[in-house]
Amino acid sequence: MLMNGIDLLDVANKNNFAVPAFNVSDYAMMNGLFEVSEEKDSPLIVAIHPDELSHIGVDMLASIVARAHRSTVPVTIHLDHGATYEQVLLAIKSGFTSVMIDGSLLPFEENIAITKKVVDAAHAVGISVEGELGTIGKTDDDAEAGTDTIIYTDPDDAVKFVAATGVDSLAIAIGTCHGLYPQGVTPELKLDLLQQIQDKVTIPLVLHGGSNNPDAEIGKSVSLGINKINISSDIKSSYHDKMREILANDATVREPNTIQPPCIAAMKVTAAQKIDLFNAAGKAALY
Repeated sequence: MLMNGIDLLDVANKNNFAVPAFNVSDYAMMNGLFEVSEEKDSPLIVAIHPDELSHIGVDMLASIVARAHRSTVPVTIHLDHGATYEQVLLAIKSGFTSVMIDGSLLPFEENIAITKKVVDAAHAVGISVEGELGTIGKTDDDAEAGTDTIIYTDPDDAVKFVAATGVDSLAIAIGTCHGLYPQGVTPELKLDLLQQIQDKVTIPLVLHGGSNNPDAEIGKSVSLGINKINISSDIKSSYHDKMREILANDATVREPNTIQPPCIAAMKVTAAQKIDLFNAAGKAALY
């Protein structure tokens, strides 16, 4: 059931749901995300950004590929926020079936140039490409790269960008941030802007910074045309909060099979809620 992002997201685009892209940073988390996706009969995007890849190592990709091949649901293995052409090439050689090149902090024409270069290389070997236009905010030091001030995606620029680059999906900026929002801060998505972009762009649209946003807004974004939503901070918080609780309550605990299963279970609860929110439960049957 391993496939590229074009085939995975095309079904989501035609059937009005969003595929969760869960960021994976260790093997136990990976297994739990496969399990909950299969339990919910939901397609899955295993997302790994360069920092996570530097932690787990490219050798783990063979295990993820093997797990995807025996999965009962469709799976794409996706490089999240690739920053350079060289990072993308490494991902392609390592077994990723989808890559993102994030040139969103570059001037418009430079973003087009690097994205087009990646598209040409990736499409030559059947790998899908996600680009980004506009910038995502950042709420804390542990969050992925982002900016203090969000630059919202311009709908007309999105049309030009897609035409000039040939990307298969487009990450847009409508008010989300990477990380978890501080106490008292409530994000507000520009859903009217999403509607304007969706009216002009036919390829699948992607929402980054999907953790910690109000469910009503995220659900509405799916109904308005978002087909992929990245979730990292929420599942990692569930996993590691449970781990802190276990370790704090018993200083003698040391075996992974005692520590990690409850953490995986806690993470799966969060992941299952996202799958339902994105209208992805049961959608594996469409593939």
